[in-house]
Amino acid sequence: MILAVAIKQVPNLTDDLEISADGTGLDYDALTYVLNEFDEQALEEAVLVKEAAGGSVTVVGIDTTGELDGALHTALAKGADRAMKVTGDFDRDLGSEGQAQLLAEAIRPLAADLLLTGVQAADDRDGQIGPRLAALLGWPYVGVVTHVTPEPGCVRVHKEYAGGLLAEFVVTLPAVIGVQASHQPPRYAPVSKIRQIAKTAQIESVAGQGTPASSSSVRRMFKPEAAGQAEMWAGEPEEVAGKIATLLTAKGLLKL
Repeated sequence: MILAVAIKQVPNLTDDLEISADGTGLDYDALTYVLNEFDEQALEEAVLVKEAAGGSVTVVGIDTTGELDGALHTALAKGADRAMKVTGDFDRDLGSEGQAQLLAEAIRPLAADLLLTGVQAADDRDGQIGPRLAALLGWPYVGVVTHVTPEPGCVRVHKEYAGGLLAEFVVTLPAVIGVQASHQPPRYAPVSKIRQIAKTAQIESVAGQGTPASSSSVRRMFKPEAAGQAEMWAGEPEEVAGKIATLLTAKGLLKL
């Protein structure tokens, strides 16, 4: 089975995020990037399918940051067989529509049987990468998936609904699957293995075709402002922890 995984780098949410001077986005010079959490789950599920049914896994991403190689090397260390990056003069906040156009053009020649991607990304405004890719490729799409089982000519997937409901679908291939969580935790790739792969692996570059469309834009971005509904405690961790313990004790939620 030929599998493809669309991945994306997103800002590291453990960092302090600063807004740009024009107020329409983040200050990209102050950001560090990591692999989107849901894409990491999709990669793990793809590798599990490969291990169960045989075949190969190709990871594809758009290099909007100039730092995608690290994520691709990590994907290879985790079990992917091939890595590709779409290159060009793209905005870092390229929307889902533009991303899907570029990814579809890069993925179509792979003749993949199954394309997996994260169900959404931390910096998405719409979570539409999977559905848009399916529309452009003319394939069926199922999202919010937590388990993919390969079968002859199809895959059996578990899809989650609100309220804890779970459904099972049999999807004819080729298809696009939006993964919410792999049915096993993503495997760990040692730093030593990633460094070794970085020295020997070849990352294929694909020039992005045309000018990607964008269906939306950000007019203004603001930091959340305190509105007097919460009391913000400052101080050393031990001091703040003591205040929390005192409050919980006063409300009868904790006994010291």
